[in-house]
Amino acid sequence: MELKLYDTLSREKRVFTPLDQSNVRMYVCGPTVYDFAHIGNARPVIVFDVLFRLLRHIYGTDHVTYVRNITDVDDKINARAAQEYPALPLNEAIRKVTETTDRQFHEDVAALGCLPPTAEPRATEHIAEMRVLIERLVQSGNAYVEEDHVLFSVETMPDYGKLARRSLDEMIAGARVEVAPYKRAPMDFVLWKPSKPGEPAWPSPCGIAVPGRPGWHIECSAMADKWLWSNALSKLSESGLAHPHQFDIHSGGVDLVFPHHENEIAQSRCAFHTSGMANYWVHNGFLQVEGEKMAKSLGNFVTIRDLLKDWPGETVRLAMLLTHYRQPLNWTTNALREAYRTLDHWYELTGDTKPGMLCADTIGALADDLNTPKAIAALHELRAEAAKGSKMACASLKASAQLIGLLQETGAEWASFRPASIAVDENKVTALIAARNAARQMKNFQESDRIRDELTRMGVVLKDTKDGTTWEIAR
Repeated sequence: MELKLYDTLSREKRVFTPLDQSNVRMYVCGPTVYDFAHIGNARPVIVFDVLFRLLRHIYGTDHVTYVRNITDVDDKINARAAQEYPALPLNEAIRKVTETTDRQFHEDVAALGCLPPTAEPRATEHIAEMRVLIERLVQSGNAYVEEDHVLFSVETMPDYGKLARRSLDEMIAGARVEVAPYKRAPMDFVLWKPSKPGEPAWPSPCGIAVPGRPGWHIECSAMADKWLWSNALSKLSESGLAHPHQFDIHSGGVDLVFPHHENEIAQSRCAFHTSGMANYWVHNGFLQVEGEKMAKSLGNFVTIRDLLKDWPGETVRLAMLLTHYRQPLNWTTNALREAYRTLDHWYELTGDTKPGMLCADTIGALADDLNTPKAIAALHELRAEAAKGSKMACASLKASAQLIGLLQETGAEWASFRPASIAVDENKVTALIAARNAARQMKNFQESDRIRDELTRMGVVLKDTKDGTTWEIAR
């Protein structure tokens, strides 16, 4: 099977050729554990879970390594800890926040049907690797020490900005650059900084006497190299050894392209003197809520936990996958209703049927840059055949849906959860149908169509017959 992925670095869809087919390696930037994960966080988790499943299907379950990190040292964590536990020492408060938030995140993404990664390294457990990486950069002249900080010197990286496709001048003009006396140039970024009293702190690299903590960007460079190169050496064949300190796929949201992923590339390439860090850079698009940017100030900030109170996790998952991962996603309640009705019908058809053969059209769509809308269209075609009584289509529908993390429950488990938002006020439906019938008798077809559209938005399907109008909940 030929898998194609859109590579942000080259700006083209490329045939995926792993560095080593016996150990395909992928790194995805994970959560900063300071608050409930929101639906924007859910998108990359779901999208790259689908990619993980597809890679396992193509190369074998034991031949794919998926690493998703956890950032558990960060200014946002410090601020949240001080706010929630003002009476506790900061480090103790931080531990409470990170442990609670980490548990919540894992509960939420499991409910969305996501497989656990092969490894999930925590930043605080890889300080030693970060210190080594920082010292290498200072020794190579790509970083410098100033006022107890260590900073990366951007001008030492000739093609810095290649991933974001921006020149240095454009980046300076468009970025919120921190002005600091210890910087030699505006775009230089922090690899290590001194800790304030009470903050998490570790012995600093490069002979700095003041204890400190790492910058955000260096964390991922160190953890990716540890888990996808150093720890992978025993698994790599001779073909894999030809690409030291490199791996196959680095993924995340498009908002991470600059500066986070751009800085990761700079650090890793300069530290290890390689031509690249990851062979493919894959990014999912932005998410909006009902046509607006999600923000607490707009009152449209939606957490995964809130959604799971009202909807089964597979409903959220399918609603996410109805839009191609690289396209902007407009998150709406109507999309959730559509996803629920689709799954409800699929579960009714498949029940406890054993999975059969995978649908070639579904696999083909996924292999074409994770085209989930096209894959789901193929599932709808199977659904139509299954509804006609085809047992083969029914078994194929189940197997193919499970490939993207759907139809994982038994029929009884699915039937036990019916979203309250799907329930319909029967009195209101009856009144609207009566009003529509009256409008039709008066030949006011504009009003008749308006009422039908209103009922459709409520999830009601009308059937006009010679004996009158009947209705049912849409599936």
